Amino acid sequence: MVVNSINFWLFFAIVLIPYFLFFKRKEGQNLWLLAASYIFYGWADWKILPLLVAVTGVFYALGLAIERHNHSRPRLASQLTTVGVVLGIGILFYFKYFGFFVEEMSALFAAFGLPHCSRTLNIVMPIGISFFTFKLMGYVIEVHRESIRPTRDVVEFATFIAFFPTILSGPIDRASTFLPQLGQRRRFSESDFTEGLKRVLWGMFLKMCIADVISPWTDAVFGNYAHHNATTILVAAVLYLLQLYTDFCGFSEMAIGVAQVMGLRVAENFNRPFMAKNVAEYWRRWHISLTTWITDYVFMPLNVGLRHWGKWGLYVATLVNLVVIGIWHGANWTYFWFGVYHGLLLVATTALDKPRKRFEKRHRLKDNELYAWSRRLLTFTLFAFGSVLFRSASVHDFLGTLSRIPHGFGPLYSEEFSTIVVYALPSIAILFLREWSAEYRRNVHFLHARRTWVRLFSIALLICYILYCGQLEGQSFIYFQF
Repeated sequence: MVVNSINFWLFFAIVLIPYFLFFKRKEGQNLWLLAASYIFYGWADWKILPLLVAVTGVFYALGLAIERHNHSRPRLASQLTTVGVVLGIGILFYFKYFGFFVEEMSALFAAFGLPHCSRTLNIVMPIGISFFTFKLMGYVIEVHRESIRPTRDVVEFATFIAFFPTILSGPIDRASTFLPQLGQRRRFSESDFTEGLKRVLWGMFLKMCIADVISPWTDAVFGNYAHHNATTILVAAVLYLLQLYTDFCGFSEMAIGVAQVMGLRVAENFNRPFMAKNVAEYWRRWHISLTTWITDYVFMPLNVGLRHWGKWGLYVATLVNLVVIGIWHGANWTYFWFGVYHGLLLVATTALDKPRKRFEKRHRLKDNELYAWSRRLLTFTLFAFGSVLFRSASVHDFLGTLSRIPHGFGPLYSEEFSTIVVYALPSIAILFLREWSAEYRRNVHFLHARRTWVRLFSIALLICYILYCGQLEGQSFIYFQF
């Protein structure tokens, strides 16, 4: 039941009307929201619903126990926190990585002629597991750090973990910002309703008019890379980065908008990453809820632990941080090397930061727009190259794709490319115009003009545009697989 489907909106209407009309207290709203979230998750993956309920109960109890012992028995509190983190990682490892680990070990044993098991494990990965396990682990860590107090309302806690707009693909909310909202009754707000629907509409535009229009062509290219030349491969790399961004950002916008309609604020996930001038800034703007989570719980402790290494400690912590982000996406060597690639880029960016600033000061480039856009183009190019690694099914496929580039340029693969030219390119232009206007604070408001008639006209025009230019079949989102 994808967010841009009729089924979802029928479900949402059934949830929303009683949520505001019939439940006058926050307890009723939370219970109704929890029931809706479990139904929604069960619709997607009913066999794993008991796991979600069970781990929610375990981490709820862990949070209370950790707070109880934080001062009286700090060692026990630390041990309980470790249990929570190990349990979360263990769940992730079993469902997401165990089958891959067994296959790789079997291949290694076979290479050395040792006895091995050739059976393939068919472990079904629960949808959304990477997102709700991070919520659970972050909760017990924050309780142990005394950044938050654990909730004693099990319904509130379960609703936070299972909140249906975000459980399948994020954003990854923090208990410190989300739980207080569940602690009070939400009232219908016309401004939240309209602004939330605007975000939903923009998310649909990104997903249906850009990502889903590009997808068939990039799938055809990367699925048959051996038959394509350098021109097609390079264009596919650029388009796939745009597809990845608009697909995931589109989902995030819709999830944020749906939550806002219900009077709830969830974490922002993107902040115009294509406006970034270097790799570090790009990662601060891309998948923000994941990068900040891993920075807080992986990078910062590691950086503190390695501070006696000086700048090399910082570089190691940076590299590990990006590798963790890479392998978070799945059990595939391409994700590991994706993390290594971006880790090395970020290390290089950090190491060259002071020389770059001296160079800019010497040549008075700080406010030079041409120089700024050249840096943005370079950053985009580096990420487009990395997107090929991210998209490849294996390292062999990635190297095979790269091997086509030295064969030279030639005619662009034209099958269905006319659809991209006619429908996707104007949509991409609209996207960049909106992001440029927001970045430079230009007076181009689209859906947020001051005049009512301009807003209504913009909304009507965007709806017509989506219906005419968008793919309406409701394709699955890329990040559902993570």
